[in-house]
Amino acid sequence: MKKHLKLFSLLLAFGIALTFTACDDEEKVNPDLIDLSNNNVIVTQNIAENTKWTADNIYQLAGRITVLDGTILTIEAGTVIKGELGTGANATALLVARGGKLMAEGTPTLPIVFTTVGDELTPEDIAAGNFGSPNLNPDADGLWGGVLILGKAKISASNKDTKEDVSEVQIEGIPTSDANGLYGGNDDNDNSGVIKYVSIRHGGANIGSGNEINGLTLGGVGSATVIENIEIIANQDDGIEWFGGKVTVKNAVIWNCNDDAVDADQSWTGTLNNFVVVAPDDHNFELDGPEGSADYGHYTLKNGVIVANYTSVKDAERYSSDLINTDDNTSVTMENIFFTAIEPGQKVNRVVHNVGKVTFTNIVFDVEAADLSSHFAEGVDIPAGFSAGAAPAAAIDLSVFSWTWAKEAGVIPTL
Repeated sequence: MKKHLKLFSLLLAFGIALTFTACDDEEKVNPDLIDLSNNNVIVTQNIAENTKWTADNIYQLAGRITVLDGTILTIEAGTVIKGELGTGANATALLVARGGKLMAEGTPTLPIVFTTVGDELTPEDIAAGNFGSPNLNPDADGLWGGVLILGKAKISASNKDTKEDVSEVQIEGIPTSDANGLYGGNDDNDNSGVIKYVSIRHGGANIGSGNEINGLTLGGVGSATVIENIEIIANQDDGIEWFGGKVTVKNAVIWNCNDDAVDADQSWTGTLNNFVVVAPDDHNFELDGPEGSADYGHYTLKNGVIVANYTSVKDAERYSSDLINTDDNTSVTMENIFFTAIEPGQKVNRVVHNVGKVTFTNIVFDVEAADLSSHFAEGVDIPAGFSAGAAPAAAIDLSVFSWTWAKEAGVIPTL
């Protein structure tokens, strides 16, 4: 990490600040405060009026930038956003507060990319169809923060001191002094915007001892929010983490995360549909149940491929720990998921809990039938729904990932 900081501190681009003030209905497009020598726009203030970021500029996050309540940030297809270096309270991130909206609608030929200032990627690269970084390896992580979307949907949480149930809490990664970090409420249909064809790379800046920002954090996000075609690469913490809410995510790639790939907490009640996970450094699935006294919160994970191991660009073996990890009170349905590149010692843990609330259908391990039992915790019978063999017959559509750096790098498997 230190060598990355030393190197990338020399790569900070120059620009001038954009300051957003009063809110009105007019969308501000490319104000004149732009350094025309490199079309680099440094954003230093929260988004307080409807604003559009366009693909003819690179937008540099100089801190934690928040899309405030009642405000819409629109990001044009093909736009590149870069976070500066920073840790702790100075970690850079794009935060969409409750009541704010992010309209980031890329396309398969013009995805939107969030990355670090140390990445030499330009909008011209995107337009030319070159989606990978020209100078960074796809396992360089922790070089900025990440993207956090917060909403007003229900969560299950409790006060750490009194242990009483609460309907809103502060999202991890944002200091408690910033009230924009609150999420949760009673509107399960809340709308935080549309996010399509977005790649989030090299994030997960450390905000405290062992505490990093996820690639994509979804706190209390409602079902009216659209999140489709998402790529998370080289995040120092989890790939995608849900904290309650009801939002569904469709078509996701999570590659080279240093913690869990898929993490669910606080009674999320949505669906992850059609996805690929490539060798996180911890669990492929960290599946937790409700917090506090809540007894609701069932979610679904379906149509996925898990590559449990692969050799990274640094010739280091990347090896996920638990294949599936559930909590004592998890309530989840997993169906039509294929695990491949499994090594001895990789196991499904704790599936004996919550019989009837944790269900498996068509979960296939690419191992010999005689070896299947060795991939479950000691003393645990193989649950119904698991088998050994080839990929599931039911469709997992990998063709939708043609726009990703993961596809360009050859890590999307072929079934």
